[in-house]
Amino acid sequence: MKLIMAMTKKEFLQLRRDPRLIGFILFFPVLLMILFGLALKLEPENVHMAYVDNDQSMFSNLIKTNIWSEGYFRLYEVDDEAAIVRDIQLGKARAGLFISKDFSAELSENNQPTVQMYVDGTMPSLATAMDNNKHAITDDAVTGDMYFIDPDADNVVIPPDPFHLDVEILFNPDKKETWFFLPGVVGILIMQVALILTATAVVREKENNTLEQLIVSPISKISFIAGKILPYVIIAFIDFYLVLALGYWLFDLPLPANPFPLLLLAIVYVGGLIAMGVAISTVSETQQQAIFLSIFILIPSILLSGFIFPVEAMPSYIQPVSWLLPFTYFVEIIRGLLLKGNTFADLATDYLALLGFAVVFITLSVVRFRKYLD
Repeated sequence: MKLIMAMTKKEFLQLRRDPRLIGFILFFPVLLMILFGLALKLEPENVHMAYVDNDQSMFSNLIKTNIWSEGYFRLYEVDDEAAIVRDIQLGKARAGLFISKDFSAELSENNQPTVQMYVDGTMPSLATAMDNNKHAITDDAVTGDMYFIDPDADNVVIPPDPFHLDVEILFNPDKKETWFFLPGVVGILIMQVALILTATAVVREKENNTLEQLIVSPISKISFIAGKILPYVIIAFIDFYLVLALGYWLFDLPLPANPFPLLLLAIVYVGGLIAMGVAISTVSETQQQAIFLSIFILIPSILLSGFIFPVEAMPSYIQPVSWLLPFTYFVEIIRGLLLKGNTFADLATDYLALLGFAVVFITLSVVRFRKYLD
């Protein structure tokens, strides 16, 4: 027991000599706990819904008003039904509502008209949550005023609902769970490889007392940086296409007809992550610190990027954190390419944002790494 206590005391003393690691251990868990407690909800709210109301009657307004009052959707009007689908494809909306111009006329004839709803099938939580929120449209508060025939009259057949609600899941009509998650999983796996391996590469040289030997060798600083990161760039690219190939062969994950946008995504995403890993290595004294910083970036990226929950459904004061994460733009791009059939032009803004991150991290890593070697 004395030996155990002695070893325990030794480890605590070792930790005390690394105040930066102690700060990571105490500060980061508290920050993540507060952040996730504020941001994460199993039931998304304020989801953007595009709508077209060609009827413009009291009855169609009943539907829209009840949807709005439920707080689950935020409605905005578009020109036609095609615009609804297009906005969902571009990520501007996560759902859509279409009410035809003869809605009131069909109601008055007791013919059960159809209200069409569209849902973005690429969101892992949205399609499932829709099953729990249909009552916002079919609730008795809405349908109670839509019967035109006296239910007490003789020989009158009243349908159980005055109208049908037809929900169409776009881009993943079968709601395949693997299609929900696999595109984002690709980015998570690449982030894990690129960040952790790269972040620990240089620190490992320092801990093994080999960094000084490399610095005084004839190799230039640029060559040293390139030689250190090139293996991880190759590994990340292999993993990127390996995981995609497995998703295609094992789970029928769709692949884009044009391979160029996917290649460009791999280049800017891997480049940015590798540069971020190098930057982490320059501010870390030990491999433990480097791993801790990498995990601190990895966990928020998974939970705040839109990979599981729509970004716009998070509180407004948390959303800026999501847009500061490269993985947020990766998720939008890869889902657009694989599931929605988006073109490069459709996703140009997300590509530019990801490229901006890559440029910033590469510049930062080069500047920091040169100072680190000096």
